Amino acid sequence: EKPTDDSVEVAVDFLKECGLALKEASAKGMHVIMERFRTILHEGEIDKRVQYMIEGLFAVRKNNFADYPQKVEELDLVEDDDQIPHDNITLQGKHDLQRMLDMFKYDPDFEENEKQYDEIRKEILGDDDDDDEDEDDDEDDDDDDDDDDDQDEKEVKQELDANGNIKIVDMTEGDLINLRRKIYLAIMSALTFEEMVHKLLKFCHHPGLEGELCNMLIECCSQERTYIKTYGEVGQRFCMLQDVFIEKFDESFAHQYSTIHRYETGKLRNIAKFFAHILHNDAFDWNVMKYVFLNEIDTTSSSRIFIKILFQELSELMGLQKLKSRCEDPLYTEAFENVFPTDNPKKYPFCHQLLYFNWPWRTYGGATRAFEKSSKTHYAAAAANRKRFGFGLF
Repeated sequence: EKPTDDSVEVAVDFLKECGLALKEASAKGMHVIMERFRTILHEGEIDKRVQYMIEGLFAVRKNNFADYPQKVEELDLVEDDDQIPHDNITLQGKHDLQRMLDMFKYDPDFEENEKQYDEIRKEILGDDDDDDEDEDDDEDDDDDDDDDDDQDEKEVKQELDANGNIKIVDMTEGDLINLRRKIYLAIMSALTFEEMVHKLLKFCHHPGLEGELCNMLIECCSQERTYIKTYGEVGQRFCMLQDVFIEKFDESFAHQYSTIHRYETGKLRNIAKFFAHILHNDAFDWNVMKYVFLNEIDTTSSSRIFIKILFQELSELMGLQKLKSRCEDPLYTEAFENVFPTDNPKKYPFCHQLLYFNWPWRTYGGATRAFEKSSKTHYAAAAANRKRFGFGLF
């Protein structure tokens, strides 16, 4: 009814191979098929190449399919007298179905019958040397591969002895890919963050999937053109519902910060704002700041931008005074000791340049009292040395 180039091409090739047999079986049916091809050719809706193929089919039919015999001589190996056709089988006739063949019967003489079958097979087909050839091929393999195979067999045997079954591991990660696809579709189809949380929690039917869910949420957030607050609200709700998500987001923060150099500035900005939203609402612990080492050696240009955007977003959400008090909280002294270092004077100028001079924190007396006190002491000593000797400490 609706011929396409591919369907017509397949039909032409099929009719070339089987046209002679179809003509002998039903000449009228063959005539109807050829008339349909003629109609398609006259309509001219198909490609020119396919039209030439139809014209070639008419030429083959005119030659009575001389180039396409029913039986190829190279494949006609069985004599006519030895053939066992099934011409007497019809749909309307009655036949012996032999339903007993569908039922299993225990054979007490199975081994003897198998030996007889092997003897009959050898008489007809001859001896097979495939087993010997396979053994020779196995001997030619590398020793390393043999050792690996032996180790794999031992592992399988141990699993069989302990559990009684074989554990199959899908190395293609097909299940993980399908899970990520379902999570992405659930995120994109949700209208509100409550609906998104409800849909995503259904995927945590097995322990260990929470980490993949957190990573997928962060990845979808990074793919947006601008930061969408919904992702932060979903992450916040996850952390408030189950403590396992707090651990997973903690691991995700460490992983994202260590690989932040792989992201573009837009993705980097979205990830920083995502974690700033969760930190602002105290959804997970501020001790994640222990992964941040604010110095010239341990940071890259991308990580510095990430830190800057993170603290700028926190200052907008919390306010500078509240953020400053949070940084000075004794509970998080160890977490912020690498962000506001006080141990090495060489780290002060770098931290000042990135945090202190870029924000109006100096309105509230600096980032933290300890950092401000250490840096002032350092700069005073550097000024005195410069005045006395003509150079500073560095």
